[in-house]
Amino acid sequence: MVQIRVRRVLRWTGWTVGLVLGLVALALAGVWVWWQPEPRARGTEANALWARHQWIGEPHTEDEYRRLGALLRDNAITDVFFHAGPFEPDGTVPAAKYRNARKLIAAMRAHAPGIRAQAYLGQIRTVDGEGVIQIDDPAVRDRVLRTDATFLDLGFDGIHYDFEPIYPDDGAFLTLMARTRELTRSRGRLLSVALEQSTLLDAAQPVYKALLPRAGKWKYPPRPTDDFLRKVADLSDQVAIMTYDVSLPTRSLVGWHFARHTERTLRLIGDRTTVFMGVPTYRPLMDWAEDLPGALRGVRRGIDALDRPPARPYGVGVYADWTTDAADWAAYRAGWLPGGKG
Repeated sequence: MVQIRVRRVLRWTGWTVGLVLGLVALALAGVWVWWQPEPRARGTEANALWARHQWIGEPHTEDEYRRLGALLRDNAITDVFFHAGPFEPDGTVPAAKYRNARKLIAAMRAHAPGIRAQAYLGQIRTVDGEGVIQIDDPAVRDRVLRTDATFLDLGFDGIHYDFEPIYPDDGAFLTLMARTRELTRSRGRLLSVALEQSTLLDAAQPVYKALLPRAGKWKYPPRPTDDFLRKVADLSDQVAIMTYDVSLPTRSLVGWHFARHTERTLRLIGDRTTVFMGVPTYRPLMDWAEDLPGALRGVRRGIDALDRPPARPYGVGVYADWTTDAADWAAYRAGWLPGGKG
């Protein structure tokens, strides 16, 4: 009798495993078939680049600045996020970290006129006792704003925030965004922000919140909900979505990821603010599946799925200048720019 029961359990287990594997195989095959057609949409000429700290912190030759300007113009980069921080825990940035800022701004005016140089500032946000900067503290927010004002005084065209992690109930972050928007608008400058890719399912947020902590290794993922993303979009001039670090095992799945987030983000906030979809040039964890050409193709497939173009400008954000070589730029021009020439 026991042996009969064991055989039944094994048989049902086998059927269940076979069914699950069959469904997975069908899903993978479906995504692969979806991935094959060439995207119809071309890219845009409104694009961003995250740039290394050395441009602000270290001196450069006039030839280096000239080559930077040519690279930005040749690749239709409209906004450069020059790393200027990070913030200290008290909300300041030591002056020694940006000692070359004035020279950089002068060089951008000379060699890349019309291309906006933004001060890229951020830090690990303290959540449940873990992190570096506590933006819940009004005094810290005040010092962050004074630091922002310093960079605007130096001539930067905007402030680009990258605080992580940001959860979709982060009222202190929204308060900081609102006050920074008042500052940048009063100076005729921009406020942009980098955010994680959106949630897979907003309805799952209460479950995550109930079952997972916000600190430690296994934590509740800090992804914006639709409502939170709309609130951030309404407080900013530009939103850059950090769509990279996909960690999916096939190129078609990675492409689906970029397409899905592009379509969803542009539908949600593309009429409210400029959107840059982040694409990688570094070597990610699953580099056989995720690369720059695949990411660009996925973004274009996401644009294909829209009923109409967004009302505001949109493009990609290249992460980052210190990992992008000549071959990457050629692939970017061929796979993204409207002319499609490498």
